[in-house]
Amino acid sequence: MKDIEYYMELNYKVEIIKDKEEGGYILQYPELKGCITCADTIEEGIELLKDAKKSWLESALQDGISIPEPLEEENFSGQFKLRMPKSLHKELMEKSKEEGISMNQYCLYLLSKGSSVQSKR
Repeated sequence: MKDIEYYMELNYKVEIIKDKEEGGYILQYPELKGCITCADTIEEGIELLKDAKKSWLESALQDGISIPEPLEEENFSGQFKLRMPKSLHKELMEKSKEEGISMNQYCLYLLSKGSSVQSKR
């Protein structure tokens, strides 16, 4: 069974947001929902966030809550295979030719455009 020391050593992503209303900074581990703290400086916030992480993990372990492990970018190749209807394949190929780019570039453009729209909601 994985213990607190195991999870404390994992390299979770840290988000730091400048608090425009109150001043200082908001720091959080996005993969550990609700593991958040505030501080006047980033350095202070990092120390407080370590304490928050330990408390969060202790509570999760005690309550039997599943603890997510960090997603490492090196685990992603940047490639995946996609099956689609022939009619969609044809449409994407035609649109990419109109734009003068490869179908791969056109699909990446569409995915990026759609992804940015979703993240703004």
